[in-house]
Amino acid sequence: MSRSAFPPRSAWSDLLDRALAEDLGRAGDVTSLAVVEETSWARGAMVARAAGVVAGLPLVRQVFARLDDRVGIDEVAHDGDAVAPGTVLARVLGPARALLAGERVALNFVARLSGIATATRELVERVAGTGATIADTRKTTPTLRALEKYAVRCGGGRNHRFGLDDAVLIKDNHVVEVGSIGEAVRRARAHAGHLVKIEAEIQELDQLEEAITAGADVVLLDNFELEAIRQAVRRTAGRVPLEVSGGITRENVRAIAETGIAVISAGWITHSAPALDLALDFERP
Repeated sequence: MSRSAFPPRSAWSDLLDRALAEDLGRAGDVTSLAVVEETSWARGAMVARAAGVVAGLPLVRQVFARLDDRVGIDEVAHDGDAVAPGTVLARVLGPARALLAGERVALNFVARLSGIATATRELVERVAGTGATIADTRKTTPTLRALEKYAVRCGGGRNHRFGLDDAVLIKDNHVVEVGSIGEAVRRARAHAGHLVKIEAEIQELDQLEEAITAGADVVLLDNFELEAIRQAVRRTAGRVPLEVSGGITRENVRAIAETGIAVISAGWITHSAPALDLALDFERP
């Protein structure tokens, strides 16, 4: 189980408002308005239909609070928990119309984030004992980055940079523009403050020494084959941390970790992780 601070309100408040507006449109939940009495109250449970790792439960309370402040939420599970099929994650009690109006939005957020946490946890468990860290990338859903990176932390992974403004990462197109990895690192070193680390992405093993000599603090091996990763680890001999990215799968992540690499960053844990199957089931009176 992994605990992490939930993102600040600024990261999700407008998202919830827009998601509810998208679902309720101009006329609201016309089905519930027609079928359910205004005075009806309901009790229900959010249940995991598949095994996984939970993330995003605090959003459930926030979704329903926007619809009716009489809705009560009892979180049974907690973000970072590993759950089995049939596990109750939260119980809800309140006006039936409000529960029905917010059901899908709440489920969509928690299912999406839990899917990311689940995918991350699988990779973390597969590299256990090697010393390698699993990290994410910037391949996130636009506007959902803070939440999706939070889900990675719930799964036991680490966050790479959050944006272009919080770390220096020299990539292949920078090198093409400048002419060489060494020149790109030297320019970055001259520009950055003394507290800023510089990571250099290399495409070929021949660029490794050039990047280190120029002053890179971390070197990222982009789409390297397994033997090339081993060679890079041997040549570096611990002088700087090495990260590998590109082509990371469930099947090969253990072998990559066993090379002695420090960080393995995987974009698919945020951009392609399947949502965890969840449901909000009403209980019969």
